[in-house]
Amino acid sequence: MVTDLLTLALPKGKLGEDALQLLQQAGLPVDGVATEARQLVFAFPADRVRYLICRPTDVPTYVEHGAADLGIVGKDTLAEAGADVFELVDLGFGYCRFVVAAPRQRWEEAGRSLETLLAGSRRVATKFPRVAAAFFQERGLPVEIIKLHGNIELAPLVGLADLIVDIVSTGRTLKENDLVEVVPIFPSTARLIANRVSYRINYQRLRPVIEALKRAAAQGGAGIATCS
Repeated sequence: MVTDLLTLALPKGKLGEDALQLLQQAGLPVDGVATEARQLVFAFPADRVRYLICRPTDVPTYVEHGAADLGIVGKDTLAEAGADVFELVDLGFGYCRFVVAAPRQRWEEAGRSLETLLAGSRRVATKFPRVAAAFFQERGLPVEIIKLHGNIELAPLVGLADLIVDIVSTGRTLKENDLVEVVPIFPSTARLIANRVSYRINYQRLRPVIEALKRAAAQGGAGIATCS
């Protein structure tokens, strides 16, 4: 590490705001820290800790490559990144779930059978190609993965794809576009992750922070945030 401060990578956005609440409940300094500010590094030398504010998708990268000792990231982002890090604690907030979804009419016409639905075209649109590919490969269902960066629900409506793989919380957006959940994949919540080398070499320094966050999460932690 380039500093003797214990470094945590935090995500921007709602998940980051809830992460700050959890850090505060764990007794860590957070005064003046804002996940949406232009300032991206917040250091507290007296407490020997600093925070890096990152895009959620970048948190696993900063931790994997040693720029941060620890990080807080959604399981959805972690699974898609495939980063070589230690997953230490399920922090319990930021709940959402991965699902396969399809147009309601086509699902009904296929007799609610995924295999029948994929008997013709096999295109799947998603922002999470790694997660989607693994899901269909495990079931022996060859598909063509089409990566998109937003508006996944639009893909089946205009014929770009037959199915989508996405993260949902309430499912309201699916319903508004006449899509239905076909198969659940797995749930996602915020996770505490660690750089493998730092965890082994600096364990005595990391342990108090890890244990404090674990206790705070067990006591209810931050207010529950959900995926949009």
